[in-house]
This record gives sequence, structure tokens and C-alpha cells, in this order.
Amino acid sequence: MEYKDKVLKCVECGGDFVFTPGEQLFYADKGFKNEPKRCKNCKSKRGQAGGSARPPRVVTTTVCSQCGKETTVPFKLTQGRPVYCRECYQQRKAAAAAG
Repeated sequence: MEYKDKVLKCVECGGDFVFTPGEQLFYADKGFKNEPKRCKNCKSKRGQAGGSARPPRVVTTTVCSQCGKETTVPFKLTQGRPVYCRECYQQRKAAAAAG
């Protein structure tokens, strides 16, 4: 298959950029189905900013429902649900697997 330059529009800045035959061949070799959506400039800015728009992970300090020790968990607490420290969680998990 012969590839030719394609002019695409960047979703970030709205500017036109060229999707070269070499880039098209690379995409085909990797099995990528979609063409690039951002120009090189916007793509590099996005990479420097951390890549994704995912919010930072929530870390909550709480008290273990089993032993009473203070612990941190990587999620927001839900009212009415028990929360366990790492040790108590592992014990409960092992007991559930054994029984």
C-alpha cells in the first residue's frame, strides 16, 4: 500500500498538520486504527502536562474498623461501610479464601 501525505486538523488548536507516509506506516505496523488527533506541538504540550486529564488520586485517613489503628486508604469513604488497615484486610482476605 502506498501512503501519501494527509492533512489533518488538530482537535486542540484547530490547526492543520501533516500525517506523513512514514507516520502512517508506523501506525499501520503498530496496528493503530485511528489517525492522530493532535499536532506535534499540542501532543508535546499534553505530554509535559502529565498526559491525561485524570484527577489526582484521593487518599483518606481513617480508623480501621477491626483493630482501631489509624490508616490511610486510596479512596473516598462511603458511609456505613467498614474500612480496614492493610493487616486486617489481608487477614480477612486470607480467612475468606480458607473458609
